[in-house]
Amino acid sequence: MVTLHQLEVLVRVIESKGFSGAAKSLFTSQPAVSNHIRNLEGSFGVPLVHRTSHGARPTPAGEIVVEHARRIFEILDDLERAVAECRGPDAGRLVLAGTSTLGTYLLPHLLTEFAARAPKVACQIRVGNADAVESWLVRGEVALGLCAGPPRDDQLVAQGMFEEAMVLVAAPNSPLAGRSLIPADLAGQRFLMRESGSATRRLQESALRTWGLERAEQWDMWGLDTLKQAACQGLGMTVVSEHVIRQESDSGRLATLTVVPAPPHRTISLVRRADRVLTPPEEAFVALARAFPQWPA
Repeated sequence: MVTLHQLEVLVRVIESKGFSGAAKSLFTSQPAVSNHIRNLEGSFGVPLVHRTSHGARPTPAGEIVVEHARRIFEILDDLERAVAECRGPDAGRLVLAGTSTLGTYLLPHLLTEFAARAPKVACQIRVGNADAVESWLVRGEVALGLCAGPPRDDQLVAQGMFEEAMVLVAAPNSPLAGRSLIPADLAGQRFLMRESGSATRRLQESALRTWGLERAEQWDMWGLDTLKQAACQGLGMTVVSEHVIRQESDSGRLATLTVVPAPPHRTISLVRRADRVLTPPEEAFVALARAFPQWPA
């Protein structure tokens, strides 16, 4: 018998392009994921997943099952929203998404205030890079997302909340620390970059273009923590949000470099799908987020 959980596992395997990625996102083991897929294939009597050198890919039958599974989950979300409207703003569920910086460092601040106002609402945070957050919003898996800058998908609309500064940082023993710099002083330096698909990556690339350093040596670092640790170890310098390096700056593990022109600022936006009807808890969160003129302390 096909279960909703089996369908969810299949969708995660295809979206993650692998069993290990699906297991990580579902907080389970890879053998458990494989077992669910095996049972699902047994129920349908056809293979659903190809294991290739480029990751897991759906078979023709798998594409059909994934498409229908997403429609089923969207219907369930519509059902849950409709019932939540009957309960009012003080109950139900709130699913939010944020980019790596915003989901990790900003959303918990906002949810602390929200939970105090609506303690009976169950909350969930999803964190991914900008491309992942937009994908979740478009597919209706999350209602609201915090992103840096306007969305690229036409189905999404955004409302700017506040501005955030980006800063250039390096290990404290960098010979450039403590000096007033111009772009020419950065020539010959290695720059640590977020992975493609990240909003921070796009700002980093913009900064390098502004400084005329597009051809500088660049190392890709997957994940914000890896990026910061690499900078702390002196592997290179990087451009990041002023908020994500606060602990490292206070502890002396990273130094903020002063360069003119400074890295570009970015607008933090609350993003949603244009046609999505928000539930009372979602409307309450939107109202709360709009009340913050700057990054909460």
